[in-house]
Amino acid sequence: MTSRELFNRAIEVVLDHEGGYVDHPTDPGGATNFGISSRSHPEVDIENLTRDDAIEIYWTHHWQGRNFDMLPEKIATKTFDLAVNMGLKAGVVCLQRALRSCGILVSIDGVIGPETASGVAGTCELALVAALRSEAASHYRLVLARDEGFAPFAEGWMNRAYS
Repeated sequence: MTSRELFNRAIEVVLDHEGGYVDHPTDPGGATNFGISSRSHPEVDIENLTRDDAIEIYWTHHWQGRNFDMLPEKIATKTFDLAVNMGLKAGVVCLQRALRSCGILVSIDGVIGPETASGVAGTCELALVAALRSEAASHYRLVLARDEGFAPFAEGWMNRAYS
């Protein structure tokens, strides 16, 4: 499977979680559409952003050069989905911590490289997905504990973590 084919499958999960236009007053990212935020992409007319344009932003700014294609589909999709929501480094750190909880000692550097990819290849996918879900939920719980202003997002975050 090519990188673009893998991305095309993964982006459907992301878009399912992100939904359409929202301008929540406590979201530090500002207005978002399809998960694309006005803070991260001030050059984009967020309110009028099309689905196809959002997909191309994800491809160019969030997928290419990030090595998600070094991972098997299920792990790549879950890690990409988390990285879109919590940030690239945090999403990959969740994967690396999940690997460690499965007994694979990889560096926790927030980068998908040969060491992380090799670790994923050497791990039971079912166990790794369960550990990745747990790490994501832990990440979200810590964010919520540090800032109660994120409480409106708690249910969606937990659903995302465990999906």
